[in-house]
Amino acid sequence: MRTWRTWAALACACMLAACATRPLAPAALPALDREAQARAEALLAERVRALAQQPDWSLAGRASITRGNDGGSGRIEWRQAGAAFEVTLAAPVTRQGWRLAVDGGGARLEGLEGGPRTGSDGQALLFEATGLEVPVDALGAWLRGVPADEAVHGPARVAFGADLLPARIEQAGWHVDYRAWLPADAGMPALPRRIDAQRGDAGVRLVIDRWGPLEP
Repeated sequence: MRTWRTWAALACACMLAACATRPLAPAALPALDREAQARAEALLAERVRALAQQPDWSLAGRASITRGNDGGSGRIEWRQAGAAFEVTLAAPVTRQGWRLAVDGGGARLEGLEGGPRTGSDGQALLFEATGLEVPVDALGAWLRGVPADEAVHGPARVAFGADLLPARIEQAGWHVDYRAWLPADAGMPALPRRIDAQRGDAGVRLVIDRWGPLEP
C-alpha cells in the first residue's frame, strides 16, 4: 500500500522488520479475592480523580506501531492540554516523522508528503494519511492508566495486578496491557512505564522515558 510505503520512508532508520514482531502474550493477571478487588477499584477511582485535577501534562519515550507484517518505530512526544493534545513521532536517526494536533476545532497532521492535512477526527485523519491505526482519541487516558471516556468509547473493563494497579484495560476493541509502572512521586500517582495495546492485527507499544508537566 502506498500509505505503508510513506511510513516506511519516514521510518527507514527504524529496522521495520524488527518492529513487525508477533504480538506479546497478554499480561498475567492474578486471581484477586473480593477484598483486594474492592481495594483495587477504590484505588482506580482515586487515580481518576487525582489525574482529572492535572489535565495538562507531557511525556517522551519510544513507540513502535505495527499493522499486520508492517510497522515502524521512533521517538514519541505527547503534549496534553485538557482535551487538546499534540503527538509527534520521529525516526531516531533522520528525525523525520509526523505531528498530529487535535483540539476543539478539529485535527491537523503535518510532516507527510503532500503538505498538511486537516479533518474533524484525528484517528481517522492519521489512518487515511499513513495507514496507521492508532487510537489517539482514547490513548491520552490509557497512557495514564485510566479508561477513556465511556460516553465516547464505550464501556471499559479493567483488570488489576497483584500491586492493585491496572494490568489491563479492554475498551473499544483494544486490549491495553501495562507491563511496568513508575512509582508515585510529587503528588502524582504511579504512571505507566511500558504499555502494549492490541486490536486485531494493529498494535502500539510504548516505553515512556519521561513524564512531566506541560511546558510552554
